Amino acid sequence: MILDVSIPNIGENVESGTVVSILVSVGDTIEKDDGIIEFETEKALVEIPAPERGKVVEILVGKGDELRVGDVIARLETESVSSDAAKEKSTDKTTDAPVPPPKKIEAQAPAETKLESPASAEPSVAKEQDAPKPQKPEHGGVPVPAAPSIRRLARELGIDIQQVPGSGPGGRITETDVKAYAKKRLSSFKTDEAAAFTAPLEMELPDFSQWGAVKTFEMTTVRRITAESMSLSWRTIPHVTQFDQADITHVQEWIQKMRNAAGKKSPGLTITAVLLKVVAKGLNEFPRFNASLDMANRQIIYKDYVHIGVAVDTQRGLLVPVVRNADEKSIMQLAEEINDLSERARNKRITPDEMEGGTFTVSNQGGIGGVNFTPIVYWPQAAILGISRASVEPHYQDGEWRPRTMLPLSLSYDHRLNDGADAARFLHWICRALEYPMTLQ
Repeated sequence: MILDVSIPNIGENVESGTVVSILVSVGDTIEKDDGIIEFETEKALVEIPAPERGKVVEILVGKGDELRVGDVIARLETESVSSDAAKEKSTDKTTDAPVPPPKKIEAQAPAETKLESPASAEPSVAKEQDAPKPQKPEHGGVPVPAAPSIRRLARELGIDIQQVPGSGPGGRITETDVKAYAKKRLSSFKTDEAAAFTAPLEMELPDFSQWGAVKTFEMTTVRRITAESMSLSWRTIPHVTQFDQADITHVQEWIQKMRNAAGKKSPGLTITAVLLKVVAKGLNEFPRFNASLDMANRQIIYKDYVHIGVAVDTQRGLLVPVVRNADEKSIMQLAEEINDLSERARNKRITPDEMEGGTFTVSNQGGIGGVNFTPIVYWPQAAILGISRASVEPHYQDGEWRPRTMLPLSLSYDHRLNDGADAARFLHWICRALEYPMTLQ
């Protein structure tokens, strides 16, 4: 039988992506779970696997194609299914002759099912067939006709999508509708509330070729998403950065001792793992740096979990896998997990859900260099810790000058949630804890 292979549900809020490469050719016989294409989403680069063993009879996509969840990418000729299953399929086709073929429904369903709100969603194919046309926006949890990307834009602008009148076919809401509604609401808001509804400016560039030769390249998905995310974070969060230095002389000695003891079995213990342990414990002591601000409802959301994102420099750009429940793990466990996540991020094997849910972020540039930097807080988090290159400096202690290894730290934070004194105390706590982090095990 011929089996359509489509883009599966990859992760929460992942709706579309780009084909990076085709991993098979027509005529290839592939096993179940073998990769068919490499697919780059807003979250990660993933392989779309074959659901069954079979022969590739058709490839329906090309490199660079933009696809959505549910789009068919290839067709496989698979081994015959059991006679009972074949009979059931045959019976279904005979009984439901007037109904459009399942293949047709399958191609349309993903876009429509995404329109359902969690409260109204029901796992029923009949519901999708009964309501093929978008409904006009209503209150009371009724799904509105808007693509997932349009819903995300509305959320970023702080707009209730159900309030936006649609100008598209069947009342479908477009990007223009959302921006027009945002501008309309902006005019009725006070100046201090207007920023939440201000879209990023898209200024028209001059023609650079009038001054010399230029080259133009399309932005990669990771770079585009990074640009959008950083723009949102910068215009939403009033940033302040607190600087300090930590004496890590004893920590470096301890790390070297542990490496020597572990030998080849060493999990790659680094200062980053130690910092994660310290920061995780510090977030328990200073919970507002692990919180999020909900301006729409005038609330502070405190989280009872500590999931720390670790910025990883890759060839595709900056990726931030998340170490979950970092406060409950030992330094050695954190070292192993950081190494695993970083390696898979660089080798394009990280999954989208492994980069979601972070409550705080750590960015270590010490291996590259630099004295200090001011990292941007990743919205909707409340803070991010930047680590620069350590250096040996003379410090006057007990009546004499002694060499000490000092580590520069930069804490950027949301000034709406925390004040300068809060940030100074939190960063000072981290610096003191780094002197003897072994006690935090």
